[in-house]
Amino acid sequence: MDWQELTDLTRGQAFVIERVRLAGSGIAIEGAFEPPQLARLSIEDQVFVAAFVRSHGSIKEMERIFGVSYPTIKARLNRIGELLDFAGPDPALPDPADVIARLRQGEISPEQALAELGGSR
Repeated sequence: MDWQELTDLTRGQAFVIERVRLAGSGIAIEGAFEPPQLARLSIEDQVFVAAFVRSHGSIKEMERIFGVSYPTIKARLNRIGELLDFAGPDPALPDPADVIARLRQGEISPEQALAELGGSR
């Protein structure tokens, strides 16, 4: 059974893996293991994340692949990001590239961009 079949069977419900067998040696380990965070995403979201990584994080390329707009890609990334625990820099801080892209697309004013980037402090 592959991961997609397992995802289809569980239909988004939480599950615990109780047995793991190492393919090369046949050694089995039993216990209660949670699947990795990315594996807990729906298959559609897993495909989306894989496409994002393969496109080197290019939202423009994601727009082309999925045939949707920048705001749609950003909204989906934000939704998926909320499902994942985050360890690292504060995710609440704006990504400067994102701010500049929104400015270029006319979604925010230069003043708003400066304020988001901390230029008005």
